[in-house]
Amino acid sequence: MNADLIIKNAWVFQTPTRSFIKQNVAIKDNKFYYISPADIDYLSTNVIEAENQYLIPGLIDIHMHIESSMTTPTIFSEAVLRYGVTTIVADAHEMANVFGLDGLKEFMAADTTLDIFHAIPSSVPSTTPELETTGGVIGLAEVAKLLQDPRVICLGEAMNFKGIAYETDSLIAQIIDLCKKERPTMPMEGHIPKIYDQELADFLYSGISSDHTHQFPEQLLAKINAGLFIQFQNKSITPENMMVIHDNQLYDFACFITDDVMADDLLSGHLNANLLKAVQAGLPMEEAIYMTTYTPARRMSLLDRGMIAPGRIADFILLDDLAEFSINAVYKDGHPVYTKGEAIHYPEVIEEFPAEYFQSVHCRPLTPQDLRLAVKTDKEFVRCNVIQKQVVGTFTERVTRTIPVTNGILQIQEANIAQLIVMERYGKNGNIAHALMDQPLKKKGAIATTWAHDHHNLMVMGNDADSILLAQHELLKLQGGYVVVHDGQVVATCPLPIGGILSQAPIEELGADLKHVRQAMQNLGYENMNEIMSFSTLSLPVSPAIKVTDKGMMDTKSQTFYPLIFPEDGVLLHASID
Repeated sequence: MNADLIIKNAWVFQTPTRSFIKQNVAIKDNKFYYISPADIDYLSTNVIEAENQYLIPGLIDIHMHIESSMTTPTIFSEAVLRYGVTTIVADAHEMANVFGLDGLKEFMAADTTLDIFHAIPSSVPSTTPELETTGGVIGLAEVAKLLQDPRVICLGEAMNFKGIAYETDSLIAQIIDLCKKERPTMPMEGHIPKIYDQELADFLYSGISSDHTHQFPEQLLAKINAGLFIQFQNKSITPENMMVIHDNQLYDFACFITDDVMADDLLSGHLNANLLKAVQAGLPMEEAIYMTTYTPARRMSLLDRGMIAPGRIADFILLDDLAEFSINAVYKDGHPVYTKGEAIHYPEVIEEFPAEYFQSVHCRPLTPQDLRLAVKTDKEFVRCNVIQKQVVGTFTERVTRTIPVTNGILQIQEANIAQLIVMERYGKNGNIAHALMDQPLKKKGAIATTWAHDHHNLMVMGNDADSILLAQHELLKLQGGYVVVHDGQVVATCPLPIGGILSQAPIEELGADLKHVRQAMQNLGYENMNEIMSFSTLSLPVSPAIKVTDKGMMDTKSQTFYPLIFPEDGVLLHASID
């Protein structure tokens, strides 16, 4: 008998018992063939002596967005293989929000070493066209086409709570019904932040059965008992949550995912970092491995991987140190794709996107007049609805602030309030929405981006008119990305010229640019555990509790708009809702 590869004397992970046994492993035709504690006498010219090394399956990330790393599939593939990630399920709803089905097809056409399966973007837009403007829309016709593709294995995160739970004729409700009809056993993924009890039942009755949003220990067991499969992203990997999983032996009902990993964070880790964080939070290493390999594979019916056993795809990691999860080598389909110390090997051929993808930001430069918030009132002070961000996570709150009015102009700087503007950038209607934020910056400056979840319109926020204008103008020159201005000077940029959301620069270069942006935001006094995600989700109308689209400032649960000024006190003369 011949074998392509033999691994000798490795401590091999046993999935059923979540333990390690010293064994020998034979690989043939890209699959595991025979695993035994006895010597394997097959003929092979490729033998690895793995004494004192640990052999585990390749990591599987079943809920993530490549676009969150601001790169493209071919570059992303090479960047994450070194972290032991060999399979992902990508929900490219960011690409679809910008370019629709065509953009999604461009992503799916990429040739990668990494196995990439796809989720149907269910939320393009995340709410409805009446609440936000997007470049593309994924409707029933597009979903029907995607359902015919075998690379599509689940419905991506469904986010429109009101449309799913209470509006049977909504687009998302129709998409769910179509998926159940055409693929009745296909997993359907949910985005369910702070929804509990009766409202949770109303949501889950649709057939959605997972949640990856911010989890809290007091509700975690109830969610799992309600039938939810929990996908822990980084911020939910806490000692308290891990205790719930460990104490109740819930390893088959949850897994670890990345959801969003920024380009600068990708320089140091991916799903492996979340696995190690779970161990540091109190989860046994063996269970953490189980929840990043077998459990996610089973959730997505990827029955040919996630376990070291005969007939399974030979995706695996060799670890030097189990406790530190120190990776010595990564193999994909039985072939080495990374050895410790190697630099990233970028492919010679990467994706070729249409020329128009590099000229996709179509909105006018802001003028000083745009920033003068004219008010019709007979009062010297007016009460305003103001957004207050949190330091942890992406949630926001609505607060009331009283702001002076002089000569018919709202004096927001006197009140230590920043202005937030969202501009429609697809050339469809020219909407400009104005909102206010409660002291998000400690120094004079502005931040601008086109990487604004999920519609990716142009968003700029600042406490100084000159800085706001400069940031927005610089962003238009870049055709998208991130810009930070301090006191009238551009101090950091991260160009994202492909649709305003992606770059084909090497990860090292892209990550360094984003790191500079993050540091510049910190220097302005913007506080959050993830400054990039916090700022970018100020425009996400499915995240609690008050966000801004090009249509205005919105209560995301009721999907109703707030006026900037209390109606009893006055009227903003800018038209922010068409």
